[in-house]
Amino acid sequence: MKSLLTLLFFFSVSVTSYSQSNELAEKLMKSHDQFKEKSLTNRRFKHKDIHPLIIKRSTLKSYEVSKVGESFEGRSITMLKVGKGPHKIMAWSQMHGDEPTATMATFDIFNFLEAKGDGFDKLRKTILDSTTIYFIPMLNPDGAERYQRRNAQGFDLNRDAVFLQAPEAKILKELQNTIKPEFGFNLHDQSPRYSVGRSEKKATISFLATAYDYPRSINSVREKSMQLIVKMNRNLQKFIPGQVGRYADDHEPRAFGDNFQKWGTTLILIESGGYDGDPEKQYIRKLNFMTLLTAFEAISLKTYTKENKARYEDIPENGRSLFDLVVRGATIKKSEKSFLSDLGINRNEVNYSNAEKFFYSGKVEEYGDLSTVFGTQEINASGLVLENGRVYPTTISTTEDLKKLNAKALFKQGYIYVRMANPDNDNTSLSIIYDQPFHILRNGKTPPAVTPEIGSFGTFLLKRNNVVRYAIVNGFVYDMENFKVFDGNGVIE
Repeated sequence: MKSLLTLLFFFSVSVTSYSQSNELAEKLMKSHDQFKEKSLTNRRFKHKDIHPLIIKRSTLKSYEVSKVGESFEGRSITMLKVGKGPHKIMAWSQMHGDEPTATMATFDIFNFLEAKGDGFDKLRKTILDSTTIYFIPMLNPDGAERYQRRNAQGFDLNRDAVFLQAPEAKILKELQNTIKPEFGFNLHDQSPRYSVGRSEKKATISFLATAYDYPRSINSVREKSMQLIVKMNRNLQKFIPGQVGRYADDHEPRAFGDNFQKWGTTLILIESGGYDGDPEKQYIRKLNFMTLLTAFEAISLKTYTKENKARYEDIPENGRSLFDLVVRGATIKKSEKSFLSDLGINRNEVNYSNAEKFFYSGKVEEYGDLSTVFGTQEINASGLVLENGRVYPTTISTTEDLKKLNAKALFKQGYIYVRMANPDNDNTSLSIIYDQPFHILRNGKTPPAVTPEIGSFGTFLLKRNNVVRYAIVNGFVYDMENFKVFDGNGVIE
């Protein structure tokens, strides 16, 4: 009887804890806009954009702001320390320069911690009295400058934990050795094409409790990672149901996450992936804000210790089952023969204007039977014939003339290519050209003579009875029955 009462007591405590946790998560999500750092509105910010936000904190008594070193090219790397509690937490973002979502969320968290009188004072006191948090935003400022993964030397910093030839890697190792944090948060972005298992759902947030050895042993340090991730996953499911994934935990001896666990720091790796309609990852930024603050509370109150680590394995492992666009069952004509094929197309970002802007390059990356994968967008091309488009007969001289073209009328006539006479390469002209829904050909460039193949641009027509049903330009779909034009989908070849 006594054991039954004890079991019921712990069950009641757990249910109450889960309910309170979900309630807090919902309140944080609803209130995020009031804490959102308004100066960071898109992903391609640089060191110069966050530096004033860091300097501002150096004047506040609640922070200890210190320069902890410099990047390979001499940009300052700064750490902000906040809180006075016994549980040391170290969180770093943008060790890959093109992975900025958590950096945005970090400055939102700073704004949150500085506020008062809004119903969250108890949470702030709990976190700041129980933890000391060491934030290193933008560990790789040289990579951020170019909006690239690697640092200026060409190193992947997350594969330099042993070699330590990058100054940024040395800084991170020295901080771990000096601070000896109890918890570490390694904050990343991942491709938006990761799926949750073998499904059509994007992995919006993914976790990893990194393994510190090849057998993937679980000691008390790693167990806490699993328990905390279980708790964070439960909060996220309310907002992105079925869109939380888990990385395979194969040991990578060169990675910082794996080594942090080996060095005694409970490490939680968080990856921000894709979410429909959120190309600048502003909703995923909000999810980071919520999940990090609720994690800090769980560490403060040790509520994560009530979680069953076995539930960590219940989170589906990430898959690579997604293309941006899948065209299913199109009729292909080649060498006077016809056959059916699916096409998998991805739209990759290509930087320009000092990596502050980008255009899409939509290429065919798979061809044949794609019945085992999914498209974020799909076209049922059954009964549709794939054909190359035509080149508009008049060469366009200016961007103003380009803007006057009626895309729908031209697409219906089969014109999806437009030739421009020496298009200007200045950023203003390029932005206008990329905003038009055409495949632009420079003088002397000709459209493909054969239907799309792997590696070619995803630019073609889908016809039924010789009538254009869809125009696909640079991997973007224009539906003749529900026509819409979206900015930023054009390409120059």
